[in-house]
Amino acid sequence: MRKLGLIAGGGGLPVTLAHHCLDTGRALFVVRLKGFADPELDEFPGAEVGIAQFGRAIRVMRAAGVEAACFAGKVSRPDFSKLQPDLTTLKLLPGIIAAAARGDDALLSHLIGILEKAGFHAEGAHEVMGELTLPLGPLGRHRPRPVDETDAAKALTVARAIGRMDIGQGAVVCAGVVLAVEAQEGTDAMLRRVAELPEAIRGAAGRRAGVLAKAPRPMQEVRIDLPTIGPHTLQRAARAGLAGIAGEAGKVLVLDREAFIRLADELGLFVIGLPEAP
Repeated sequence: MRKLGLIAGGGGLPVTLAHHCLDTGRALFVVRLKGFADPELDEFPGAEVGIAQFGRAIRVMRAAGVEAACFAGKVSRPDFSKLQPDLTTLKLLPGIIAAAARGDDALLSHLIGILEKAGFHAEGAHEVMGELTLPLGPLGRHRPRPVDETDAAKALTVARAIGRMDIGQGAVVCAGVVLAVEAQEGTDAMLRRVAELPEAIRGAAGRRAGVLAKAPRPMQEVRIDLPTIGPHTLQRAARAGLAGIAGEAGKVLVLDREAFIRLADELGLFVIGLPEAP
């Protein structure tokens, strides 16, 4: 296996990948993005790098013998006017800004291209850890009811539709009504909005209803930004009164799988992987 350079943003995904490499004996070097990476990653070999220090990131990875690189975790889109780039980033900045103006997909593809031009093999999180993805069919003890299956299908259709417009990756549908779509605020914030809606139009504890669905954007660079669900997603969904979560099988990452399944069973929520769009 190639030595992996894990370029780590926020959230649990980079931590999960780092521990997977440790458990499987894969050589690892963590580039911790300043202001984003989880402090738990400090225990792994690596270096802290600013978000506008591409030159430093490339240098430290080369010096560490890194052969493959993986972007993982959450990073907020920066205010380009306030960045303090190193010389390499300064040269790359016009291309980065032009890509960002075309949307997240174009920006992410451009960042992958920078890594590849620097000589690194780009890997997606699902390639680093294959068992991360949501399988086809139910995951856990609970199963969707017919009304849930209808809501799941519509929510997935809506998620794919907003994905084609480069808006977001998720949607919530309850009794056939679209309650929310995900934009730049992310899934957690979307579910908080759903939880604040009147109970008359959403589910609640004791009478769960509605489904969160997540899917990648149709033209998405899957090596850098696949949709992710984890225990915190289940907790937010439960607070919003939802009956369950659906996702495109093989194209949604599931964090802390054992804990995730255990929590879904405890909360009474179903989780299901649905087929890719034809």
